Amino acid sequence: MAPIPPTDAPQPIKDVLDSIEKQFELSDERLKQITAHFVTMYRRGLQHGHEPMAMIPTYVTGVPDGSETGTFMAVDLGGTNFRVCEVQLLGDHKFSLKQKKFKVTEELKTGPAVDLFDYMASCIGDFMKELGNPPEDECLHLGMTFSFPVEQTALGAGRLLTWTKGFSATGAIGNDVVQLLQDSLDKKRVAAKCVALVNDTVGTLLTRGYLTGSCFLGAIFGTGTNGAYVEDLSSITKLKKLDAATRKADKMIINTEWGAFDNARHVLPITRWDNALDRISINPRYQAFEKLISGMYLGEIARNILIYLIDLPPIPGSNPPQHYLFRGHSTKKFNTQYGFDTELMSRIKNDSSPEAVRELLVNEMGFTDYQISDLDTQIVAWICDLVANRSAALSGCAVAATLVQCGYCEVGGGPGSKEVDSALELGVDGSLVEFYPGFEEALRKSLRAIVGEKMEQLVKVGMAKDGSGVGAALCALVATKNEQHS
Repeated sequence: MAPIPPTDAPQPIKDVLDSIEKQFELSDERLKQITAHFVTMYRRGLQHGHEPMAMIPTYVTGVPDGSETGTFMAVDLGGTNFRVCEVQLLGDHKFSLKQKKFKVTEELKTGPAVDLFDYMASCIGDFMKELGNPPEDECLHLGMTFSFPVEQTALGAGRLLTWTKGFSATGAIGNDVVQLLQDSLDKKRVAAKCVALVNDTVGTLLTRGYLTGSCFLGAIFGTGTNGAYVEDLSSITKLKKLDAATRKADKMIINTEWGAFDNARHVLPITRWDNALDRISINPRYQAFEKLISGMYLGEIARNILIYLIDLPPIPGSNPPQHYLFRGHSTKKFNTQYGFDTELMSRIKNDSSPEAVRELLVNEMGFTDYQISDLDTQIVAWICDLVANRSAALSGCAVAATLVQCGYCEVGGGPGSKEVDSALELGVDGSLVEFYPGFEEALRKSLRAIVGEKMEQLVKVGMAKDGSGVGAALCALVATKNEQHS
């Protein structure tokens, strides 16, 4: 799957590039081996708690079909902003959305949790006033996208396990975040009831389902990566306690947390440059899969390889000394951890002409024209392709494993236990899959190698933008229906 390396390189440079390429190669057999292990880890996570692949039950027991209607609030806390939305589900696969973003200060991130949730409640109240408050006897139902690790115990309940992303608000860990928000809403007399807690990947699946009428998998390939899919309730054997709404269902959406696949490194193609990244990351030996495929890391892997080439001694016997890259020079920016962003790789893929790559290296990385040969620009573009193609191929393994787990096919392309008579909708979101040239094509090539062309062609990939808004509203809808039927 690797691109063709620069052809006019001297033999010693070709030999080094060949040795790099071998470490990134993923044969069809290797892709199938990785996928088979993925399925094993899926099944282990469904049976037991505390597995690396968490396989978290979400208590969402249905996928929308696009006919749903109603007005719901949705909120999204996940970083520097707190977003509040009003989502009107119009039926016929259509919706309208109004939103406002509010800044979350460092004081709120690190102070008492009650201050943070009071602030969130005030923001919701302010937004509702701007829209025109609902009638006094009406209480808007609200879904919350909460992008922190929680142990979900019901559709509208989840205990915070730990803060991430620079948050450390005291008094929240171990408590139900839905109840914390509701307490603040009640205190501030905001006419809203938080009825659903949703992960952004689940939101992607629900949003795609609403737009198209069905969806088997929601996947994020962006700064990070994760997937959520529809599982048979009978397969989730670790789930012991079921509420009334769940007991009536036969399906449940599972949040896989697949970024942690193969932390033990049994099958993933880890190279010395991946190890260099992992060793100085904030979570060494964790999120092994995510570190090979997500946008946060690809530029750093490419930079590590390019620095390795810069640092190699000159070609033996060359006179004057010939280096492998950039005449043996680097720059302050290029020497900086995460200094070479994945977005720059995307730009290089979009235009890999020597002139365009040279201009980017000079303007963005601080190299001089003298330091960059045409061969150097070819090598840079080729390394970026190697890293990105591996990412897309491994992403294909995750999609293939989900197809197998759902019973649609077997690894190798044989028929599964379920008949497939129409397209299988895969809802995606994230900067890699949306903006990186050729990413979906390379993912599909991998999928074809693992499950065969017939199954690959049945998978329909579509963007599900704004899953954290529309998805949270759809979860609020499900929770409201459950309430009415209980």
